[in-house]
Amino acid sequence: MSEKIGAKIRKLRLGKGLTLDQLAEKSGSSKSYLWELENKDPPRPSADKLAGIAKALEVTVDYFLGEDTPEELIAAEDKAFFREYQRMTPELKSKLREMRKLLDDKS
Repeated sequence: MSEKIGAKIRKLRLGKGLTLDQLAEKSGSSKSYLWELENKDPPRPSADKLAGIAKALEVTVDYFLGEDTPEELIAAEDKAFFREYQRMTPELKSKLREMRKLLDDKS
């Protein structure tokens, strides 16, 4: 059975070294709301709040609703990064492409 939403939030938050206060600030939620999501069974997140939490944790909302596998987490992180990439300035996109080339050259 897949991991529950609250457990996924806690796991990602701790994995990124974030406190509830820090995640609250990054996601636009309150500390108490996040605590409830992590500890209540079942949590009842609103779509807007879950989207803010997903963005702050650099995953997609789909990750919280889907299976809990390493492959799903990587796919969710990649999708979240690509969405951010699409909003970047052309200059920043160019710098990232240059960095990728440098990394490829060192492989």
